[in-house]
Amino acid sequence: MVPVIQAARSPGLSTRLQGDTYIIENTRDAAPPFSLPLTLDCGQAFRFGQDHLGRWYGVAGDVLLCAQTVKERVEFYGVSADTAAFIDHYFDLSCDYAPLKELFCRRRPLRLAVEQFPGIRVLRQNAFEALCTFILSQNNNIVRIKGLVQRLCQLTGQPFCSPLYPGRTFYRFPAPADLAGLEVSDLAPVRAGFRAKYLLDAARRVHAGQVDLERCRTLPIDEARQHLMQIYGVGPKVADCALLYGLYRTECVPMDVWMKRVMKELLPGGFPRYMRPYAGIAQQFLFHYARQNAALFKEKEPAAPAKDSLSIGG
Repeated sequence: MVPVIQAARSPGLSTRLQGDTYIIENTRDAAPPFSLPLTLDCGQAFRFGQDHLGRWYGVAGDVLLCAQTVKERVEFYGVSADTAAFIDHYFDLSCDYAPLKELFCRRRPLRLAVEQFPGIRVLRQNAFEALCTFILSQNNNIVRIKGLVQRLCQLTGQPFCSPLYPGRTFYRFPAPADLAGLEVSDLAPVRAGFRAKYLLDAARRVHAGQVDLERCRTLPIDEARQHLMQIYGVGPKVADCALLYGLYRTECVPMDVWMKRVMKELLPGGFPRYMRPYAGIAQQFLFHYARQNAALFKEKEPAAPAKDSLSIGG
């Protein structure tokens, strides 16, 4: 008989490791516990895709994750007890999203986002990986960012194989030490352009201890942001992305030109005070809603002058 390991997570979820399949179910209703595509492909992580069977797969930390939604549950394959614990952490399964979504729904724009995309979760990624991938994200789109990250890992990451995909080689994300001794010319195959020097400065500062990522978990948020911004090429937006996605500082709201436009349109006064400790999670719903409804947020063209108006210049 196949042994079954059971463990309770947030009040709305149940999990069990049955053989090497890790099953996550929603205990509140018949909906899946979370959405794999909305969580893995909504602009917060860049190492996941779908295989020919429609399963989502990608490298996270030291392991290859492979999962799909089966009816009302999510199943991960090729999972050990240690990997199950990693999945719990990576997908933040100890956090009960139901009361958070109720909180967000007090404001109409967020209610529309939550109702349209209820299955989003914010991942708890490796801090150095999150910092580097969002350095690479500057002035880029998601498809190109994924390509940059893939080439970086193939060039500098540790290779490994998985029985889930016989004959294929996967690569872990490089550690700071793997990058710190390199020069910009060494990263030419990545085709990162101006971002390469930013990436190397981040690696060197983290490797030397000049930037302490773990300390940023507990520093006052403004100090944590400034600590990361000592890295060449890291501004407030990249710092906030690293803090939110890599260090679980859920009060951080990364703001680029696009999100500033969205906030101006939907929440001109910003997130209300009662929402601010979880504003980073709230913005993930809003960000994806805006991406999928982009026409609503295009910058309005200035009105053309009337045909009979006069233009007087010097």
